[in-house]
Amino acid sequence: MICGDYTYIWQSPDWPNWRYDLSALAEPLAAVSRAQGLLLGRLADVGLGLRDQAGLAALTEDVLKTSEIEGEHLNAASVRSSIARRLGVDIGALAPVDRHVEGVVDMVLDATAHSTAALSDERLFGWHAALFPTGYAGLSRITTGAWRDDHHGPMQVVSGPLGRQRVHYQAPPAAHLPDEMARFLTWANASAPTEPALIRAGLAHLWFVTLHPFDDGNGRIARAIGDLMLARADGSPQRFYSLSAQIQRERKAYYDILERAQKGNLDVTEWLRWFLHMLDQAVAHAHRSVDSVLHKARFWQHVSGASLNERQVKVLNRLLDGFEGKLTSSKWAALAKCSTDTALRDINELVALGVLQRSQSGGRSTSYELLVQSNPCPTPTPPSPVT
Repeated sequence: MICGDYTYIWQSPDWPNWRYDLSALAEPLAAVSRAQGLLLGRLADVGLGLRDQAGLAALTEDVLKTSEIEGEHLNAASVRSSIARRLGVDIGALAPVDRHVEGVVDMVLDATAHSTAALSDERLFGWHAALFPTGYAGLSRITTGAWRDDHHGPMQVVSGPLGRQRVHYQAPPAAHLPDEMARFLTWANASAPTEPALIRAGLAHLWFVTLHPFDDGNGRIARAIGDLMLARADGSPQRFYSLSAQIQRERKAYYDILERAQKGNLDVTEWLRWFLHMLDQAVAHAHRSVDSVLHKARFWQHVSGASLNERQVKVLNRLLDGFEGKLTSSKWAALAKCSTDTALRDINELVALGVLQRSQSGGRSTSYELLVQSNPCPTPTPPSPVT
């Protein structure tokens, strides 16, 4: 698709004068604001410890999913440990430090915990260097902590096998980046912005990823900038929902709408409507995560009088976090790193305490499930879905 005499929006004579129909976005804006208010209201009624657990869960998911969107899978335990260590949240044993995980966590926490601080070249360079601590993206040497130089040709987003690649997007030439980034940062740091806060988050995400100023990592940094803008909109450094996780669930639609927006005109109403819909869905998912946190807390309160060993606590936490499949003595042994005989003794103790019961689902091996259930408070009815 070619608009007038140009292919990409940055080639438009009006670039970057974004246009959008605010009246068409009024309803989704209101729906997201209501959903956010409902979530924050629920969290205001729980203790600080549970809020910390909900924030830890949201940030862990955010770090994992922003990397998964780019096809990179981080170790969940390392991510959770890294965030817990920085936030001072007690989660028991910590996983070993992973230098690459630490870099992504550094970026996400800096964006959200210091959202009121100005964005600058130096700050973005620091994020980029943290994402690529070795100076390599995969096997390719890249420039870190600086804008790309297009030494190997124009920056393009492509897909398909070598020789039959399809170009989805081509970014502005590297020579334009100092002026383009200066203009973007001036807008991002405006003391009296004219756009609604949630609209600014959507525009910042699209604007940065359109400039694509780095050799790699542009999507992750664009989402971190979006998170920074959302933290400013919420007026809180604590994050209880993950937009990146929702985008990962709609990954194909994300890339499709980005391509349409970057090849369209400067009316980005469609992109902003989609962005607000993702926000609405992310907050709805966060309500379910809060249910899980509350359920887990009530479970441990219910069994607080029982004398449990470290292995039992570890495996029960895995069950409460959503263990997939059937729990057998052999799986218990693998999770707890113990012998099958020890696992069976642990299980039988919990059966005797009324914490576990033998599953009635049948099968070749005896399996077990949680018997103690503590239904969380029902999730409030969310606002009507944004379409």
